[in-house]
Amino acid sequence: MTKIYIYCLFDTRRANTFLGVYSSIQAVHRDALRLANRGDARVRMFFEDEVIEPTMSNLRNTLKGRQDVSVTYRTNRTHITVYKTKLKE
Repeated sequence: MTKIYIYCLFDTRRANTFLGVYSSIQAVHRDALRLANRGDARVRMFFEDEVIEPTMSNLRNTLKGRQDVSVTYRTNRTHITVYKTKLKE
């Protein structure tokens, strides 16, 4: 049985608006960073009340070995959430 993980992208400032689903962690990071980078402040990544620098390797290491978890990219204007889950067969 193969493990297939998907990443869902939401805009949590607009009533959890669904923005897309991805199978690539690189693509979801690229789009989350692009969508979050609309405020006047720097983009920060939040996971379990911890502030993390929003890099591809930090996102990969944060989500590694976990499922059904979310990471939020924030500025003063936007909150973009990446949710990782496993496809059920």
